[in-house]
Amino acid sequence: MIKRLFEQYTSPFALNKMGIMGMNQRNIAYISRYNPRRLYPLVDDKLETKRIALEAGVTVPELIGVIEYQHQVAGLLEIIKDWPGFCIKPAKGSGGKGIVVIVDHDSKNFLKPSGHPESIYDLERHVSNILAGLFSLGGKPDVAVIAALINFDDEVFHGFSYEGVPDSRVIVFKGFPVMAMMRLSTEASDGKANLHQGAVGVGLDINTGRAVRAVQFNQPVRYHPDTGRDLFELEVPNWEHLLNLSSSCYEMSGMGYIGTDMVLDKQHGPMLLELNARPGLAIQTANGAGLMPRVRKIEKMGRIITLTPEERVAYARKEFAAEVQG
Repeated sequence: MIKRLFEQYTSPFALNKMGIMGMNQRNIAYISRYNPRRLYPLVDDKLETKRIALEAGVTVPELIGVIEYQHQVAGLLEIIKDWPGFCIKPAKGSGGKGIVVIVDHDSKNFLKPSGHPESIYDLERHVSNILAGLFSLGGKPDVAVIAALINFDDEVFHGFSYEGVPDSRVIVFKGFPVMAMMRLSTEASDGKANLHQGAVGVGLDINTGRAVRAVQFNQPVRYHPDTGRDLFELEVPNWEHLLNLSSSCYEMSGMGYIGTDMVLDKQHGPMLLELNARPGLAIQTANGAGLMPRVRKIEKMGRIITLTPEERVAYARKEFAAEVQG
């Protein structure tokens, strides 16, 4: 998979030289080794993630409600009627599947970011599908989580995202942020920050939060396909704070190799959306760089349990800073 992502501009020999992490290598040497199976429920279940985040003092989007059983579906309107915007997602979903975002409604017509209207019956049917496990890992019965929307700063991100909230994925290894990207929604991705659905991935300098490269459908791009905004002008504000929160998820979750998905709220700053115990490898494509040299450098440090999140972030910003700014 990762080889195909890079084959348009390099050879298999060069991939190894670049330190590209492959799927099997990720699964065996890092996920299996550093992520205890007993801790997976903490990150695979979004409700559990919210719980441990709040206990650790990490800000998360406000929880509006939870629907656990089919007989509760009829009460959906009562839960959402006073919220102008919200999102409905499966607690145990992955890859952005099953997420419905509503940006406005009049209790009859519920508007998605694209402007497409949904009825309350459409939303109830979607919740029923979530409960049946249609979007969950392994197809097991799930619960529907209804959360408040992020009030992101449109002035800072104007033109960088299309009808959706951009988020930042940071790969954290043994508490060190080793690689980052921002995912920008597009018309093709239906306003969702999902690379597989057509969102743009922008590789970020771990030191500054500035763009170093951008891709859509694994192909390099310079401008946002819908807005025309120059993607290399992107610089994430509150970058150090965002990295510190991502780094602290190591202690919070007990996971040694995770992906943290963060968003920037206009009032509350960086917020944790979710954790991923099996983060994808496309972040290497977005950065035009491999993960292996960075994780190997951390491994050579041995036991590093005495370092604080802030100290780990300072080390990562110095050691993994991009050589060329975008």
